[in-house]
Amino acid sequence: MEAGRLSGRKLKAIALGTVLVALAAFLAWRLVRPMNIFVVSETFERPVSTASVPPPLVSLSAKECASCHRDFYEEWSTTIHSRAWTDPYFQTDWAFDGKQQICKNCHTPLDRQQEHKILGFEDQEKWHPILEPNPAFDPELQHEGVTCAACHLRNGKILGPYGDISVPHPVERLADPNEICFRCHVVGGNRWDTFLRFPPCGTVAEIRGTPGATKDAGLDCIACHMPLAERPLVAGGKVRTARRHLWRGGHDPEMVKQGLQAVLREGSGPPGKRRFTLTLTNTGAAHYLPTGTPDRYLSVSIRLLDRNGVVLRQDEHSLKRTILWRPFIVELWDTRLPRWQPKVFSFDVDPSRDSTAMTVEAQVRYHLLDEARRRRIDYRNKEPISYEVVRTRAALAIIQGVD
Repeated sequence: MEAGRLSGRKLKAIALGTVLVALAAFLAWRLVRPMNIFVVSETFERPVSTASVPPPLVSLSAKECASCHRDFYEEWSTTIHSRAWTDPYFQTDWAFDGKQQICKNCHTPLDRQQEHKILGFEDQEKWHPILEPNPAFDPELQHEGVTCAACHLRNGKILGPYGDISVPHPVERLADPNEICFRCHVVGGNRWDTFLRFPPCGTVAEIRGTPGATKDAGLDCIACHMPLAERPLVAGGKVRTARRHLWRGGHDPEMVKQGLQAVLREGSGPPGKRRFTLTLTNTGAAHYLPTGTPDRYLSVSIRLLDRNGVVLRQDEHSLKRTILWRPFIVELWDTRLPRWQPKVFSFDVDPSRDSTAMTVEAQVRYHLLDEARRRRIDYRNKEPISYEVVRTRAALAIIQGVD
C-alpha cells in the first residue's frame, strides 16, 4: 500500500514536471517567435485587383490622372500617401521586421504595384502567402505608394463623391468615402494572444473607446484629413464642393497644433509655494493624440528658468502607450490624450529656494519615433524624428511685481 502511494506521488511529480517543462518551452517559443501584432483582415489580405481597368485609363499612374485632375495630383504629391513605399523610415522598419508581404497591401495597394501575385496562403492566419512572379508588375507605379487608383478603383469602376456616367470614365458614387480609409487604418488585434486594448493603427477603436462616445461616434476621417474646398473636379469644369487630398496627420506640426490645447497658469498651491499647472486637452482629434504606431508619443517638459534662460530645474512627462510585447502582447497602460479628457501637470516653485527664478516654461514635443527604437532598427534619419508643438511661459517677475 505504501508502495502504491509512493508510485502515485511519483506519477504526479512526473506529470507536474512535464507540464512545467512544456510551459517553459511554450513561453521560450513565445519569446523568439515572429511577432504578428494584428489580425490579417479580409479587407487587406490581398492587394486591390486591377484586372479590369475602365477606358480611357491605361497605366493607373497618378501622372495620368493629373492630365485632368491637376489640383488633386499636386496635393497628393505633398503627402505621406505618395511616399508610402519610398519613405526611408518605412523601408528601414519593414526590412527590420523581415519584409513581410502583408505590409505591401497597404503601402503599395494595387496588385500591379507588387512583384508577386498572391495565389493563396500556407497558414490559416494568412501571414505566409503563396507567391508567384507578377507579369503585370510596374516598378514606377510601385514608387507612387498609395496612388489615386488605390482609393478610386474597385472592380473595374472609378469611385468618386459624385456619380456620373457621362464623363470619359464613368464614375460610381461612393456611399461613404470613409470606407476607403478603413481598409488600411483599422487594423485589428482581436485574437487570444494579442491583448492590445487598441490595435496598432486602430483609430476607430480609439474613437469608440473614448469615454462618453457612442458606438458609431466620430467615424469621419475625411472631415479632418480631407477638408472641403469649392473648386472644379477637372480643369474648366463646374465648381463643386470637393475634398482636398492632403491627409495631414502626425508628420505635420500645424495639424497637430490644431488638435492640442495647452494652458499654463498659476493657481493655489501648498503654503509657502507657488503652484503652476499645465493643462493639455485633445480638442481637435476624435481619436487619441497621438495616434498611429505605438512608437509615437508626446513629451512634456516644465522648467524653471533664471533671467538668462538657464534651466534651474525641470520635470519631464511622457504621454504614450506602454506595451509588453513578449511573451504576449499586453498593453500595460496608456497615458495619451483621449478627446476632451484633459491632463493636468503641476509644478511648484519655492520662492525662498528658487530666488533667481524668473520664468516657468512648458514645452510639448511630438515624437514620431522613440529614440531607442530608432537605434534598434538602425534608422539613419535625415529629418528630425520629433518637433515642438507647444512652448508657453509664465513670467514670475511680473507676478512678483519685479521690473
